[in-house]
Amino acid sequence: LPAWCPTAVLELYKITKEFLRNHCKQNKLYLTPSLNDTLYLHYKGFSVIESLEEYTGLRCLWFECNGLQRIENLQNQTELRCLFLQQNLIHTLQNLDPLAKLSTLNVSNNYIRVIQNISCLRELTTLQISHNKLERVCDVEELCHCPSLSVLDLSHNQLNDPEMITVLEKMPNLRVLNLMGNEVIKKIPNYRKSLIVRLKQLTYLDDRPVFPKERACSEAWATGGLEAERREMELWQTRERRKIQDGLDAMAAIRDSALKRRQAEDSAVDQNRLHEDANLPNLHSASRLKQIPQAMSNANEVDQARMPPVKLTPGDQKKIHKEPSWLKSESEDLLLMPGRDGPVTELIPDDEIETIILSDPPSLTINDLPDLEDVDTRYIPTVPQVFHPKIQVVSGTDSDSDLEPTLCDGLQRSFRFPEQARLIGVSAERMSIRDNDCLPSNQIAQAVDPEAGDALPTAEENTKKRLIEELD
Repeated sequence: LPAWCPTAVLELYKITKEFLRNHCKQNKLYLTPSLNDTLYLHYKGFSVIESLEEYTGLRCLWFECNGLQRIENLQNQTELRCLFLQQNLIHTLQNLDPLAKLSTLNVSNNYIRVIQNISCLRELTTLQISHNKLERVCDVEELCHCPSLSVLDLSHNQLNDPEMITVLEKMPNLRVLNLMGNEVIKKIPNYRKSLIVRLKQLTYLDDRPVFPKERACSEAWATGGLEAERREMELWQTRERRKIQDGLDAMAAIRDSALKRRQAEDSAVDQNRLHEDANLPNLHSASRLKQIPQAMSNANEVDQARMPPVKLTPGDQKKIHKEPSWLKSESEDLLLMPGRDGPVTELIPDDEIETIILSDPPSLTINDLPDLEDVDTRYIPTVPQVFHPKIQVVSGTDSDSDLEPTLCDGLQRSFRFPEQARLIGVSAERMSIRDNDCLPSNQIAQAVDPEAGDALPTAEENTKKRLIEELD
């Protein structure tokens, strides 16, 4: 903080015991300081590490994104394993002697110009020091005294001397290296192949891993140039194809063995079935032939007991069909067919076959129709109805004796009521007909046609005219 800031403001960015107690309470940590193994003090704006004397059990301290300028006051944190100090204002690595068990140190995004005072960290395996001010080989020579270091991040510094590879070669356990963002990458010829050849334990370089194939090709290039690298590449491709082919062959062998095993099992099952069929009893034996009719009779008795009796009416006709001799012989042969070990179809005896023939429904006659005279006349409407009788005029060739009764009966039926006579134009005086009287033929004709007189129409007139016209 600038010097002009008041003291009260500076007190807000100091680590106190009361602050640590409240901080542990808010983050659900132990209120007893020595029981806490992790402490989160990042993004607080602290400039000094202090008041951590009682936190002796810390194993991980998060202190990034603050205003820290020096590494200090960590004498009591002897159990510390991880220390995160990235994004601060640190210029020098110092005061790390008490941290003998430290394995991970992150000091990225600071202002460090020289790597120093880390040889005391015998168990240090990961060092992240990217985005700092490292330039020369002498700035990284301290790395040679860290034999356990396996992960090193030197990206985005100002390293520009290719001789720094000699320093990296002295790190026997170096497996992960990141030099991206440095000028030295452009100054090392065949950068990736050279580093892979010279760093024997390297498994990850910059942004991608180092596979055994790439290492073998790089070593071949180092010994024989591009031609040796090409041959090694072809050899590796041949091995890969052979490996794939071996896998396919193994799968085919497994498939073939499975097919053979299945065929063997199927053949064994077929043989067992044939053996079982051979051991079955002969259906043509005399005992078997004697048992079939008995079994059929027993089954028929059971069926008859289960089926309800059929009641036949006296009008039903019964007809018994006898089975033909050829059909009977075929049915017997069906029962005696060899090789049928299942249930045998049961045949009904001939004397039990019954055919029910139902009588035809009775047809209606004219006698079944209701009598019209029996109709109740009380419900006949009072509106007078007009009847149009049909009178047939017979020629004079016929005898009067034959026609008179017919005409009398017809007139009696037609002119029974006086109202009907008026409708056709016949007066009551002319129609003084009783129920039992009969008029002669000349009077009937005169009653029908008054102008005709006593003469009856001739046959020629009847042929010219129609027999009779219906009166409207």
